[in-house]
Amino acid sequence: MHFVIMGCGRVGSTLAQTIESRGHSVAVVDQNPDAFRRLPAGFSGQKVTGVGFDRDTLVQAGIEDTYAFAAVSDGDNSNVLAARVARETYGVENVVARIYDPQRAEIYQRLGIPTVATVRWTADQVLRRMLPLGATDEYRDPSGQVRLAQVDYHPGWAGTTVHRIEEATGTRVAFLSRYTDGILPTPGSVLQENDVLHVLMRADDAAAVERVLTHEPRQEES
Repeated sequence: MHFVIMGCGRVGSTLAQTIESRGHSVAVVDQNPDAFRRLPAGFSGQKVTGVGFDRDTLVQAGIEDTYAFAAVSDGDNSNVLAARVARETYGVENVVARIYDPQRAEIYQRLGIPTVATVRWTADQVLRRMLPLGATDEYRDPSGQVRLAQVDYHPGWAGTTVHRIEEATGTRVAFLSRYTDGILPTPGSVLQENDVLHVLMRADDAAAVERVLTHEPRQEES
């Protein structure tokens, strides 16, 4: 598959190297030709100097045959514009834009442009290490009504089945992270100590879900 990345900063160059290492072709677009120095000497993908939302530049990068497009330059407006051109002009279904302004990110997300709000993500990760227990968003659907969140839990929940957790919280357990493995659980799967719990829930229910899971389960829940 072919991928196009706009922006050859630390994120863009890392993405390009990772994608190429997995056997795919990749083109990197940047206005500054010096930015391509971040790519390793053995990088065999395309290096296209130009504006990432310019049609001629995108065509040169192979946008017409690309599987996915990522706009990860240091400009919010440029990233959103490029993502919209890739989707609306060239029909690329898999697009993502990096946005620094979290309020803008929410707006664009609801317009159907998947975004990664770097400021919010960083703040969430810091808070996870500062606050004792809670939930951190990993994804929200464009309407903002459904959340995929990593949720902390009281140690007393260890040994409880996924079915019991879902009954007690009204959520769906999407997956468990167990050491370096991701696990798709069945209703009978048992939460083990040190597992990371990822649940799907309605955004309005988040506070109630946190209250349940961050306290020791009642006898009928365990």
